[in-house]
Amino acid sequence: MSIATVPRAVPGEPDPQAELHGEVCHVRGLVFVRDLLRERGAAATELRAYESVIDAARAQLADSAKRASARFAAAA
Repeated sequence: MSIATVPRAVPGEPDPQAELHGEVCHVRGLVFVRDLLRERGAAATELRAYESVIDAARAQLADSAKRASARFAAAA
């Protein structure tokens, strides 16, 4: 696939690449904060809470990636 065949964002529709980028940054930020809390001796319950939020964010990222790949496959 060349860059010419990559679907462009349509005004009014969400950009799948921007959505994925935002979600990846969100997961990275959550992981960074969790690791920082761990280094600073946070309670196990707080770390488990962060883990569940990270898991939910990763699941959302996976769903978004599937939707984006379906869009790109349809354009090919």
